[in-house]
This record gives sequence, structure tokens and C-alpha cells, in this order.
Amino acid sequence: MDILTSKENGILVIEFNRPEKKNSITAAMYQIIADALKDAQTDARVRVILFCGKQDAFTAGNDLEDFLNSDKQGELAGRPVAQFMFQLTAATKPVIAAVAGVAVGIGTTMLLHCDLVYAADNAKFSMPFAKLGLCPEFCSSVLLPQAVGYQRAAEKLFLGESFSAQEAYEMGMVNKVLPLDELLRFAMAQAAKLTLLPASSLRVTKSLMKSGQTSAIMDQMSVEGKHFSTML
Repeated sequence: MDILTSKENGILVIEFNRPEKKNSITAAMYQIIADALKDAQTDARVRVILFCGKQDAFTAGNDLEDFLNSDKQGELAGRPVAQFMFQLTAATKPVIAAVAGVAVGIGTTMLLHCDLVYAADNAKFSMPFAKLGLCPEFCSSVLLPQAVGYQRAAEKLFLGESFSAQEAYEMGMVNKVLPLDELLRFAMAQAAKLTLLPASSLRVTKSLMKSGQTSAIMDQMSVEGKHFSTML
């Protein structure tokens, strides 16, 4: 399976498991993740969601060949990737990402929608959309400048160059940088802490922090998606 999911002790773990392709994501993989996120919304056993990958790759982003060969050319809306974006944006439970190795494209932009992000010291982030003749997606054109400042965001989105875990931490994209062999254990421990807290308190706190943002994020994703589809 290219996506592994497990539920244990209140934690839903979603693991990218396509190491031979650096965990690049196909439409089928997006669909599995979207379905898992949707199920987690109403599953009382799930208190926290945790994304992880392999030691050398969180995810290399979209599998471009699969993406281009999708049977739903044109608008992105309705594609599994759009369902994934919607479900992650709409998630009301805490979402944690444990990032090791490369995080390319959506592998980086999805982190802007996670509540806690922990990175291994070997993590490398990049958003090479302009290099590929494309534009930002997943509301990164708005969320990245908000998170790190306009000039830093412009540098990352214009040039598309990779940057280190330490730089991501200094910009505020990452909560903590850890040695590779400690990453997953630490992220799981943080998730376990959250499972012991009142679920309603976490849900309301997250809702208040994101108050008024969800509809604006969805609108921006739609605008980005139209440009992205045309440029694709």
C-alpha cells in the first residue's frame, strides 16, 4: 500500500509509503488520505491526526506523470487532490506532521494547514512551482506570506530553491528540529499528550484560532486552482 493508516490510542497515523518514488503522490493516494481524513472527523476514537513519511522523504509532491494523465483534466475541483485539500483544511482535530527528508511542493504547502510541524535535521523543503511553469497551490500564496513574511515567501515561491529544517524553524514554519532518529518518537509523544486533553477544548481552540479563515482559504484555493489548471 502506498498509503498506510493506523488508529491506536487515539492517534490516526497517515504514512506516505512509496519509497521507490520518494513518496510522490498519485490520485489514488490522495483519495485514500481524503477518505481517512473525512472518516476521522466523525470517529470518536480519533483524537489526533499525524502525518509522516520515510527517513529520506516525507513526500516529493505530486507524481507529475500521474497528475498529467488524470482522467479529469481542466479544473482541479473534483479531483482527489482537491478532496484532500478540502478535508485537511476542514479538519477540526489537531493535525501533526513529522517531516524527514524531502518535502516538495504540496509536501511543503500542506504543512501550512497542520497545527504542529516537527522536522528532522535532514529535512529539505521546496516549492518549485514557478520553476515548473506553475503557480502556488493549497492557499500557499496567502498562508506562506502570513506565516513567514512577504519577502521570505516571495524568495521561496519565485526561486523555488530548497531550504533547510533550521531555516524553516527560524521562519516559523516548524515547531522544532530534531535528530532524525528522535523525530517520530517525539511527534508521537506530542500527539499522545493531546489525546489526554479534552477533545472539545482542542476543537474549540482550533476553531477560534482559525475563525473566519476557512472560507477565505477555500476561495483562494479555487482561484489558485483555476490558474494552476490553465498553466498545467
